[in-house]
Amino acid sequence: MVILNLDFLEYYKNAGKIASRVRENARRKDHRGKTLFEICESIEREIRENGGIPAFPVNTSINEIAAHYTAEPDDQRVVNDGDVLKIDLGVHQQGFIADTAVTVSYDPNYESLVQTAENALSDALRIAKVDTKSSEIGKTIENSIKRSGFIPIQNLSGHSLEQYTIHAGKSIPNIWTVGSFQLLANHAYAIEPFVTLKNGAGIVREGSIANIFAIISRKPTKDKELDDFLNFLWERFKSLPFALRWTTDRYDEKYSREIIEILKKKKNIHSYPILVEGNDKIVAQAEHTIIPESKLTNVITM
Repeated sequence: MVILNLDFLEYYKNAGKIASRVRENARRKDHRGKTLFEICESIEREIRENGGIPAFPVNTSINEIAAHYTAEPDDQRVVNDGDVLKIDLGVHQQGFIADTAVTVSYDPNYESLVQTAENALSDALRIAKVDTKSSEIGKTIENSIKRSGFIPIQNLSGHSLEQYTIHAGKSIPNIWTVGSFQLLANHAYAIEPFVTLKNGAGIVREGSIANIFAIISRKPTKDKELDDFLNFLWERFKSLPFALRWTTDRYDEKYSREIIEILKKKKNIHSYPILVEGNDKIVAQAEHTIIPESKLTNVITM
């Protein structure tokens, strides 16, 4: 791909500035009484108004849902007083992605849970430098969370990022692990602690809902209708995740839903099931994207 006037680090940093601004606005807003559709659409619109492109559908995961829920078209689920709402958003410029998340809660009973996720992220950022081992980041996150009387989600992790690729093959754990790699200069990584209550399972399972999708193969289906739809998805989203509601400006909702299901069966598209805490306990999340350089670490979403 031809990079235009800026080098890739500038694209990352510009995306990060937008993501940070939008995240902080989301943190400050009172989302109670708003539908998930309104929240997702509003945040995605704000990203575009600030000069970015959503890198994936805004995740609005409530309570025991840790990740991967985005609004259905005209989703009428409303945020209530006792809900713990995780807002995970991504911004890209020319495919270079800034990934960040915040947990919003209006119930004082969960204030310490939310703050523990933020504290664990801050502790991880302090040690995340060139050559830092991923296992050390995991150990730092785990210790930080357990000191506060909570437990980390063991099978959720941060990840490396590459152009048009959100999960680029490297995982940054939220617990100490045996396997490890060292952070490289000028590579992008998302660090994202997930925290649950002490009586939680500390793991997530896949739920029955899967409403975020991505292309995994552009192999022609030999059906013009399917191939036209697949080409539309590629031109608009490339390999980045998308939501059904992102297609309804071009196609009827029922038609899109049916075509997506067919393309899933043909292995052209895969879906991301929601991830639910194993004991159905509340989960909080915090996330920043970093780019280590030789003398400093850029937290591009700070």
